[in-house]
Amino acid sequence: MTPEQLSSKIRTIPDFPKKGIVFRDITTLLQDGEAFAAALEAMTAPIRALKPDVIIGIESRGFIFGAPIAATLGVGFVPVRKLGKLPAETISVEYDLEYGKNVLEIHRDALQKGARVVIVDDVLATGGTVAGTVKLVEQLGATVVGISFLAELPVLGGRKRLPDGIVSAIIAF
Repeated sequence: MTPEQLSSKIRTIPDFPKKGIVFRDITTLLQDGEAFAAALEAMTAPIRALKPDVIIGIESRGFIFGAPIAATLGVGFVPVRKLGKLPAETISVEYDLEYGKNVLEIHRDALQKGARVVIVDDVLATGGTVAGTVKLVEQLGATVVGISFLAELPVLGGRKRLPDGIVSAIIAF
């Protein structure tokens, strides 16, 4: 499937979760098995060459894409979760959303020093969530070698908050 075909599978919901936000709802793409498989393959293709040791998925939609990508590549999967969701010792970072602030956590023992990490999420908007995740990875001594999104909202400028040259997105709205 082309990026345009994949884009047509994503529903647009105005004023969600609050007035002025245009939400890109990926559940309609996920409901279409062919589109979901095509999206996963398109996201996985550029990651293969990076030879990651681990894939990180950001709660919660990053889990949907990150876990199957990790399984396809035969590497580990590490969840980055919102505050209070992980059971063992964690490190945390506060980050900005397009409509507020939140806290992300990762297990303190989730990554080995020097590990090659690819971060996966569904949509790049302002970049706050993934920028926070990059900080967590770096605090644990690992290296972010790639960041993969299904879609990007370039008008929100999220790519500017991320390391140069390692961000890929299949679709741009």
